[in-house]
Amino acid sequence: MKIKDVTTILETFAPLSYQETYDNSGLIIGDRNDALKSILVTLDCTEHVIDEAIKNKCNLIVAHHPIIFKAIKKLNGDDYIQRVIIKAIKHNIAIYAIHTNLDNVINGVNSTIAKKLGLVNCKILQPKYDILRQLIVYCPQSHSKQLRESLFSLGAGAIGSYEQCSFTSKGIGTFFPKNTSKPFAGKIGELHEEPEDCLEMIFPKNIEVAIIECINKNHPYEEVAFQMFNLDIKYKNVGSGLIGELKESSEEKDFLFSLKKKMNTSSVRHTNLLNKKIKKVAVCGGAGSFLLSTAISQNADIFISSDFKYHEFFDADNQLVVADIGHFESEQYTKGLIYDLLRKKITNFAVHLSQVNTNPINYI
Repeated sequence: MKIKDVTTILETFAPLSYQETYDNSGLIIGDRNDALKSILVTLDCTEHVIDEAIKNKCNLIVAHHPIIFKAIKKLNGDDYIQRVIIKAIKHNIAIYAIHTNLDNVINGVNSTIAKKLGLVNCKILQPKYDILRQLIVYCPQSHSKQLRESLFSLGAGAIGSYEQCSFTSKGIGTFFPKNTSKPFAGKIGELHEEPEDCLEMIFPKNIEVAIIECINKNHPYEEVAFQMFNLDIKYKNVGSGLIGELKESSEEKDFLFSLKKKMNTSSVRHTNLLNKKIKKVAVCGGAGSFLLSTAISQNADIFISSDFKYHEFFDADNQLVVADIGHFESEQYTKGLIYDLLRKKITNFAVHLSQVNTNPINYI
């Protein structure tokens, strides 16, 4: 097994195309064609984590946060980022980051919080646009079933809780084979009419290359006629945050004490309590203040996230309770999510869960 086999597993679960524009997810350091020895999973990649990888003979570190965010103009070891990079390269350790793309999938970072809190009926808080594409492809009726089923096997035609959704219309296709052509039907130098099916279905943009390869492989024509369109609609399975419900409503103070315990945090910063019960809960691992207005618009009783600035607490405007549990604390179970995913997919290679506490914040 090579490193690229692991990155394929990760990117199938959380495609890189789902990451935010500012992000730097993916293979940051290393050669994807290197043979895999073992893997270390961590939230952050620090010098201590590199040492842990060396000790465990791991040549791949999978981290949630990218070690490189900004442009690096020098590599002289002046800061911890440079020292991590230098040490990783010296010991031939690859570093991979699965960051906002893992935030944005429905079973990703936010699902770990939702599970800890016992939320049900969960859905994406703010679904993303520019994820879905529409495919229209014309195919001889003799081959349309095979092509349609092949496209379905890639994940095309999935809409919400439904799979294999498509539309087929019948018509007559025409073509005139020239001397250099090798037509599937008809004769060179003669206009040919062929009964065709027009297949239409949607698909997420991360499988676009695979869709084109599938069409070329399963379509009998030498030249295939197809179209792809961007759909400016929300894709409810991909986006920021998560919103769900408690099985039973809770008093505000009781819920906050329970939140503190379940999320293993030393403190919870929160806005004024509103003297009403908590039932509908919105969450966002990491910095989530940008989702506050969305949580309010969806009638959440409480919004759990981190990194709220002083003035941003005012924006709650007594419409819900904001609970800031800390950045590390909101994402601490993410490495367990990654670890479990890799353990299920890779059974013959060691996957280690980092024991290094990378939280840079301490409390008294």
